[in-house]
Amino acid sequence: MAALSNFSFSLSTSPPTFVSSSKTLKLLTSLTKKPSFRLKSRAFAATCSLHSASATTNPPTAQVETFWQWLRDQKVVSPKSPIRPATFPEGLGLVAQRDIAKNEVVLEVPMKFWINPDTVAASEIGSLCSGLKPWISVALFLIREKKKEDSPWRVYLDILPECTDSTVFWSEEELVELQGTQLLSTTLGVKEYVQNEYLKVEEEIILPNKQLFPRPITLDDFLWAFGILRSRAFSRLRGQNLVLIPLADLINHSPGITTEDYAYEIKGAGLFSRDLLFSLRTPVPVKAGEQVLIQYDLNKSNAELALDYGFIESKSDRNAYTLTLEISESDPFFGDKLDIAETNGLGESAYFDIVLGRTLPPAMLQYLRLVALGGTDAFLLESIFRNTIWGHLDLPVSHANEELICRVVRDACKSALSGFHTTIEEVNVGPLCA
Repeated sequence: MAALSNFSFSLSTSPPTFVSSSKTLKLLTSLTKKPSFRLKSRAFAATCSLHSASATTNPPTAQVETFWQWLRDQKVVSPKSPIRPATFPEGLGLVAQRDIAKNEVVLEVPMKFWINPDTVAASEIGSLCSGLKPWISVALFLIREKKKEDSPWRVYLDILPECTDSTVFWSEEELVELQGTQLLSTTLGVKEYVQNEYLKVEEEIILPNKQLFPRPITLDDFLWAFGILRSRAFSRLRGQNLVLIPLADLINHSPGITTEDYAYEIKGAGLFSRDLLFSLRTPVPVKAGEQVLIQYDLNKSNAELALDYGFIESKSDRNAYTLTLEISESDPFFGDKLDIAETNGLGESAYFDIVLGRTLPPAMLQYLRLVALGGTDAFLLESIFRNTIWGHLDLPVSHANEELICRVVRDACKSALSGFHTTIEEVNVGPLCA
């Protein structure tokens, strides 16, 4: 379920490059911005799975009941709690046990039941994981606990799926259906990234410490943990950028909820307590017997939703294409252009999401004109214009500059479209979820 940010990495694969004839403009068609992770779970209503059948399998009812009883025994919940786990068509979720008012707190989970880097640090493998990326340390912890029969987290781990509907878990045959899309490139890049991180941690941490990892840890194990974190971890919380919250992570997504505000937060347990609580609210009124839902992320594109959770929405403003623009290192004015870009909050590479029905992203045309500057227009790069050039780039610089960026963008679009098997006219277009 959840909403994770600041869980980021850079792909090692290089996307296709399109270079203008003057070799001053490079346009890349990569699939997402150096991907930044916001992790959550499944979707509800007005969304559709990209699989004909969900890849995830709901845990047996007995395991869910055991998990619920464990939460009650630990005083996380009580028989009067407004919500409890339940099975829905889209998977395991939270059901209202009574009518719930808008913005009512439905769950509070104490810090001792969170799984985060602090949990790892306090465990037997804490010293080994101190120098690792936070998500990798938590991934190793999850895998190790999953392989221990006597793990104190056993009842929670037993209800987690073996995989998610994310495209990361698709077969090669299924991925063929994504040919030509940025989603395919991103999916393959993410899988390569996870594999590289696994090989590194296997060599440096797992194999030299077999006494702490007595059972083999495979790439599939590592990919499982990655998928769990990507789809279920919360962030954007006070002091917490990667945290699994048992029970809270069952909450599903609704496209009908149009606000992300106040759905969850971390707060103090009381005036004289140092303990912290994860507090979950419902952003809309919920009737008894209905599913409790939140909005995962209003800014994610359908490609990002598919990568994270394996579903998409029918809303047109979820359809986006990311243009990656880059100042070529071979550009004779590379240093000047990079300085101007960085002064205006950009860099050697810049990422712009083109969303169906919306105006072009701010600064995209300015950045394009900057990287295309050359010839008689290059005088604008002189230091005397350094403080004013960005404003000048808001309008066309010259006919040659404007023609160049139009030609390169057009050629890049043609190249991207050529990756598809068919054109729209050649297929029987219908709803993707049909």
